[in-house]
Amino acid sequence: MALMTSPSPLSWSGFAAAEPVFADTVRRRFQLYKHHVLATLRKDGSPRVTGLEADFRFGELLLGMMPNSRKALDLRRDPRFALHANPGPDAEMGDGDVRVGGRAVEITDPALIARFIEEASPPEPFHLFRTELTEVVRTGLDGEALVVQSWRPGRPLRTVRRTGDDTPPTEVG
Repeated sequence: MALMTSPSPLSWSGFAAAEPVFADTVRRRFQLYKHHVLATLRKDGSPRVTGLEADFRFGELLLGMMPNSRKALDLRRDPRFALHANPGPDAEMGDGDVRVGGRAVEITDPALIARFIEEASPPEPFHLFRTELTEVVRTGLDGEALVVQSWRPGRPLRTVRRTGDDTPPTEVG
C-alpha cells in the first residue's frame, strides 16, 4: 500500500495562480478590516489566539509582529498557523467567513525587509513572516444554504452546499 503525501504548501502568489478568482475573493475579505485573529501553537501544543495585522505585498501574504512577541516565538519554534479574517461589526460576515492555514516562514533578507519598511512603514523593530498555504476556506450563505469553498495545494477548488434540512451536503461543480 502506497503512503499518501500531502502536496507542498504554496505561497500566496502560487495560490493566486492556481485559483485567481477565489484568491481575489479571499484577499478582498481580509482587506475589509485591519486586524485579524492568528492561531499559533504554544510549547505544550495548546493553541494561542492573538490579534494580528495581515499584509498583502510582493505577491505574498505577510504577517508582521512585535519582536519577541509570544506569537513570533511560537512561529519560530513551530511554523504552523491559522489566520481568521475579522468577522466585522456584530460578526455580520456579509462577505463570508474566511480563514487560511499553513506555515509561516520568517523573512530575514535585509533587502526585502528594507523594501517592506519603505512601502508599509511598520513600527520598528518587528518580525516579518511570509505564509506558505496548506488550506484556504470561505464559508458563506446563499439564500438558506451554507456554502463552503475550500482549497488545498494540488487540488481543485471544492464547493459544498449544505441546507438546514436533512438533505445531505452536495458538492457543486
